[in-house]
Amino acid sequence: MSGETKSAAELAAETKAAFDKQFDKLKEIAEDARGKAESGEKLSQKAKNDADEALTGMNGVKAKLEELEQKLDRGGDDGADQQKSVGAQFVECDEFKTFQDNPRKGDSASLEVKADLTTTTGGAGGLGAAVHSTHLPGIQPLPQRRMTIRGLLMPGQTDSSLIDYDRETGFANNADMVAEGGLKPQSDFSIEEVQTRTKVIAHWMRTSKQTLSDVAQIRSIIDNRLLYGLAFKEELQLLFGDGTGENLNGIVPQATAYAAPAGFPAGTSIDRIRYMALQAVLAEYPATGIVLHPTDWAFIETLKDSEGRYIIGNPQGSLAPTLWGLPVVATPAMTVDKVLVGAFDMGAQIFDQWASRIETGFQNDDFTRNKVTILAEERLALAVYRPETFIYGDFDRVA
Repeated sequence: MSGETKSAAELAAETKAAFDKQFDKLKEIAEDARGKAESGEKLSQKAKNDADEALTGMNGVKAKLEELEQKLDRGGDDGADQQKSVGAQFVECDEFKTFQDNPRKGDSASLEVKADLTTTTGGAGGLGAAVHSTHLPGIQPLPQRRMTIRGLLMPGQTDSSLIDYDRETGFANNADMVAEGGLKPQSDFSIEEVQTRTKVIAHWMRTSKQTLSDVAQIRSIIDNRLLYGLAFKEELQLLFGDGTGENLNGIVPQATAYAAPAGFPAGTSIDRIRYMALQAVLAEYPATGIVLHPTDWAFIETLKDSEGRYIIGNPQGSLAPTLWGLPVVATPAMTVDKVLVGAFDMGAQIFDQWASRIETGFQNDDFTRNKVTILAEERLALAVYRPETFIYGDFDRVA
């Protein structure tokens, strides 16, 4: 059809056919010339001109064919247009030019974009290769628990692996009024020797020297994580270590069980803590701290009276948590529905033989493999002087 616009693929097919025709013609001329040369006949000037004409025509068709093939490789019929920006195509379209010549007629101009611009990679309109992720600096750490138990206890240092101390276990006080010349009464007290030894808490990580060199923050993160791991285990041991093997003998296993005072009502959770503080006072060591789970502390803080007013909680307050004048330590290390009240600053003491520290070294063939071992460890002992000054019990809220 004369008025029909042919596609690039159709033009390429026609050009290929023309190229093949020109190639066959040139091949025919070359074979004829070779035959005449073998028979000793000279080539006429006309034959030479025909050969040059055929070669020129074939080269022209070849160039046109290559142009069409490149156009097809760029994406079909509109490859040239697709290389232009959308804005350039718009200002060059006929509708815009008409609108530009007659801006007051209220006409509009539009351009059909043949592919949506997307963030995919590959294909028409794909801009994925130009889209790069935003990398935030540093490494986002996991949350860390705030350690609190060590801060309640007396600090101490030791150069020995063994800690020996004498603990009074009884006192028979027979002091009395004595008449002149009368026999004075005798009092007695008993002691026991207690020995505890320092225990090691340790763990390590291995990394490559390249990682330590390439990532600036990785060494400090490893160090902090290792030290945090020590403190996490230490807090659990100070509270619940069972004293077997390499475990510390923690406060809770040695603490005195809560016993409700005679004649007192069961009361609330707040009352229960007051009764436990009383029990510690009666052991001659006034309580200095309260340790409970954050869940139990939230329960206590949200207790209300009959009119809906908070009993001790203040949603707008910012003071350190206290109850009955004692600091409250809410830590996930404590078991839910359990509470520990005691004379932390007099009834027990920590002895550090090795403070928490970081060391590096090589294991086996690490040196030849560019590996580095990073070790964190500490060595400590816990001495509980008066177990009866630590009162441990539950709120009886959880079955």
